[in-house]
Amino acid sequence: MNAQVIDGRACARSLKKDLAADVARLREDGLGIGLATVSVGEEYSPGAYELRLRRLAEELSVPYLPRTLPGAASETEVIATVTELNEDPCVSGILVLRPLPSHIDEPTVFRAIDPRKDVEAVHPENAGLLALGVPRFVPSTAASVYHLLDTWLDSVGEDRADFYHRSLIVVVGRSNNVGKPAISLGYERQATVESVDEWADRTTGIGRHTRWADVLIVAAGKPGLIKAEHVSENAIVIDVGINPREGPDGRVHMVGDVDHESVASRVRALTPVPGGVGPVTDVWLLRNTVTAARLLAGHPPADRAAGAPRSPRLLPEAS
Repeated sequence: MNAQVIDGRACARSLKKDLAADVARLREDGLGIGLATVSVGEEYSPGAYELRLRRLAEELSVPYLPRTLPGAASETEVIATVTELNEDPCVSGILVLRPLPSHIDEPTVFRAIDPRKDVEAVHPENAGLLALGVPRFVPSTAASVYHLLDTWLDSVGEDRADFYHRSLIVVVGRSNNVGKPAISLGYERQATVESVDEWADRTTGIGRHTRWADVLIVAAGKPGLIKAEHVSENAIVIDVGINPREGPDGRVHMVGDVDHESVASRVRALTPVPGGVGPVTDVWLLRNTVTAARLLAGHPPADRAAGAPRSPRLLPEAS
């Protein structure tokens, strides 16, 4: 059995068309938009993500303000940079690129972000709203996972509600930016959801959990963690892993958390790496920035796609 490939690039192109129209409407309404990123140090993965966002912002004519600090920057300096962006009227969305150096406490930095500009929902207020099922923003990677799932289900003629109601979703990885939001969004769809991490691989065996999954979302940050023996034949596997590896030619390429060659011969559908979740994540982050621009101006956006705020009336005013 050869898995169907869930094409993230095609899905991203479709979303990008809608996003371009959203940006145009924003300007017609006289509202400003701007994305700012904050990075500390020179790690490969956040640098590669920043470059992709820069290119996408330029393509959509969205002002982009990168703020790069040296790896030795203090926590106080990082917070000062975030505070400056909070107060900048040209900035509607702020993204702190991870990982931060070990001497900087991520939660402290995240608490410094204006919740109305926190487009990855890392501020405790936004994380709480997401857990309650009334998100202001949905973290872009978790939202992209379910957008890909929903789009694929539509393409094969599956009824979304029926599929989720009868399915077990197993999420491998419990990060605050992917794993935990993916669990919340599974609950929101009234699926049965189980959470495991790589510790299961060291103790009871991760396959004991993953082999039961109808949908397997893998976001553990461990290359090749999931192999053919860890999946069922009818599973849909969403590989969120983006792990840089240097090839024989010295060039860096990305590999996922799933051993694609072995898993693709067994499962129903599978996202590739690269070209799966990543391209959709990039567009979704800019989509959240549009949402933030409207919320800052007092114009709540209409619900449209998976992961959008359920009802503007449920969004609290930020203090």
